[in-house]
Amino acid sequence: MKIVISVGGSILVPGEEVNVPLLFQLKKIITKLRKQHHKIVIVAGGGYTARKYINALRKAGVSEHYCSLAGIKATKLNAELLALFLNANIHLPDSVTEVDQYLKHYDLVVIGALGFKPNMTSDGTAAEVANHIRADYFINMTNVSGLYTKDPAKHKDAKFIPKISFTDFWKIVSKIKYKAGQHFVLDQFAAKVIKKHRIKTIILQGINNLEKAIAGKPFKGTIIS
Repeated sequence: MKIVISVGGSILVPGEEVNVPLLFQLKKIITKLRKQHHKIVIVAGGGYTARKYINALRKAGVSEHYCSLAGIKATKLNAELLALFLNANIHLPDSVTEVDQYLKHYDLVVIGALGFKPNMTSDGTAAEVANHIRADYFINMTNVSGLYTKDPAKHKDAKFIPKISFTDFWKIVSKIKYKAGQHFVLDQFAAKVIKKHRIKTIILQGINNLEKAIAGKPFKGTIIS
């Protein structure tokens, strides 16, 4: 199978320290998947590192355009960390064409953002890659179990949504105004791509759920299809 995994910066670098235990867990499952001859693309998010720099730039009155560029640099830094940790590509691709070329020679390719596009996060990059390589799955690993009716961290009455259609998901995402460094399960660009090209998308939390989802076993997460 071809699998695109977006590793949210919120779980990769949740604060001042890198989540090293997560990296070791991820390495274990990726090693197993590589032995099963899957083709894998991992997209790194910016996380705390991106938000820290973006917030500093906003205080200086820097435009959202340049704040976004700082966020892009953070995804590439995190991608470099992931690539080295997972014994993957030393040089990071800068386009979907380069991702294609890398996949001809490697079974695992790690990337950060691929250039600048307005109102787009690393999840948008992941969706774009998933469409381009005709991935069987686009999996978004984040710091929540999946999609909820409200922010579960702020609302105790938030209800979990295990499955949702592309159209209904787009209705939710389209109401959110983009802001560099934003944190939501998927950005508008990604939602448009998966809706247009009908890419099966899974939002989940944790390595165990990742492994179960890929293996076709019951897992806790949201399926967008």
